[in-house]
Amino acid sequence: MKKSSFILMSMLLVFTMFVAGCGKSENNNASGETPKTETETPKESEAPKKDVSLRVFSTFGGTDTAREAFQAALDEFTSKNPNIKVENDTMSANDDGFRTKVNTDMTSGNEPDLLFYFVGADAKGFVDAGKVVPLNDILDSDSTWKSGFSPAALENVRQKDGNIYAVPLTGFYEGLFVNKKIFEDNKLELPTDWDKMKTAVQTLSKKGIIPLAAPFDQSHYVIEHFILSAAGSKGHNSGLADGIDPNWEKGYAAMKELYDLGAFPKDAATIDLGMASNYYGEGKAAMILEGSWAMGNWKDPAVLDNTTVIPFPAMPGGVGTGKDVIGGFGSGFYLSKSTFDNADKKDAAIALLKHMTSPAVIEKIALANGGTPAAAGVEIKGKTQTATEGFAMVANADSVNNPIDTMVAPETFSTLRAGVQAVVTGKKTPADVLKEAKDIEDANKK
Repeated sequence: MKKSSFILMSMLLVFTMFVAGCGKSENNNASGETPKTETETPKESEAPKKDVSLRVFSTFGGTDTAREAFQAALDEFTSKNPNIKVENDTMSANDDGFRTKVNTDMTSGNEPDLLFYFVGADAKGFVDAGKVVPLNDILDSDSTWKSGFSPAALENVRQKDGNIYAVPLTGFYEGLFVNKKIFEDNKLELPTDWDKMKTAVQTLSKKGIIPLAAPFDQSHYVIEHFILSAAGSKGHNSGLADGIDPNWEKGYAAMKELYDLGAFPKDAATIDLGMASNYYGEGKAAMILEGSWAMGNWKDPAVLDNTTVIPFPAMPGGVGTGKDVIGGFGSGFYLSKSTFDNADKKDAAIALLKHMTSPAVIEKIALANGGTPAAAGVEIKGKTQTATEGFAMVANADSVNNPIDTMVAPETFSTLRAGVQAVVTGKKTPADVLKEAKDIEDANKK
């Protein structure tokens, strides 16, 4: 064989082996095996989640009994979502300045991402302005989340237009908290009717004991209970929409009647709700009109162990039953429209909203503040006997009614509040105060 022919055959053999090797490599790839090379590129890792900052505003501040539980729930969320930073912006509900802050923030482009605030007239302005989004579709799209709520709780926060703008957390009840020991020591019967109330006020006042701890300015609970006692559930809940119910005048007149008997603290014109609560919590007052949350602020065992809570008694000439109470789900979490429209924040804010209104968080908040849980299947017996009696009071009530300040404009309610001192000191008649409030309410609707 010629040398040239040999060389040609050798080249063909090498080429054939090369082709065979390439074919084998392709077959290996087809079978799922990955050829190993020195320069293999590692698999690209998942991109980290974008950092998000959210601001939550609430009244879980100051001395609120659920403050720590609320912060713990936020911390739990951020620990599971390290890319989300949450600012816990709080004020005390006893500081009327929180309403001003909310209204200013909601009208100046400084809306919090989540807002825990009142349902009703207090929120009407920013709801009507489209500053928050209806949550119906978000609830309907997550059946697990929605089914975690008590249906009654969701219905209680539904607005007149059929939308739910605020998702509830815990509800509340208000009532007449009474120091049973003070009554027993002074041979007094519990004030379950008007005559017993007047007898208690007269007796205790003469002995230097504050009968009913209440301020004149922050007179929220006084207004609600005296009007409910006089006007009954229907008259109370009508607000001033259908004119002035004459029974509202009877409610204000009854405030003066008890004032003249010495019912209120001597400094009622200058103290706030916090100081009134202190008077009761320190055993200096025999009664106080307060909400379920107040018990957490009373530290003296001698007061706590001897406290019961009952409905405010019906007054003669009124239409209240003596078993009507104030309560419900008067607040909840709102989702800002600007946050909902922000692609970077929307999902994070909704995730936080769902976490803060999960059955587990609701139960912890309810245990802390003694509130009625908005979650289905969560039963809170109450940390104290008084709390248990409070839940029983609501369960046995003839009616459970939202506070008056959810039914009238904030400016109207401010007038009603200012009217308490004016009426009890004789500077104005109940009719005068109610006429002023009605005029403001009408002007606010124009």
